[in-house]
Amino acid sequence: MAYMYILKCSDNSYYTGSTKDMQKRLWQHENGQGSNHTKRRLPVKLLYVENYERIDEAFTREKQIQGWSRKKKEALINGDIESLRSLSAP
Repeated sequence: MAYMYILKCSDNSYYTGSTKDMQKRLWQHENGQGSNHTKRRLPVKLLYVENYERIDEAFTREKQIQGWSRKKKEALINGDIESLRSLSAP
């Protein structure tokens, strides 16, 4: 099992990542052992998770979402499919 996840940091920024061990990775982020981005912006809160069978799938999804606007990420987090569609339109 692999995961793509979105965290909200103390400065209201979003961090998107992927991992094979969600519990361990979240602990790392919460304890300043995650990414440089999150360790300077503690505390963090887990907002969204997607499950994948393979880590390469989760990583590909992570990279896709990292390129999204804040509004599009928020639509995904909130399950707002209609907004997600309109924000994805060319």
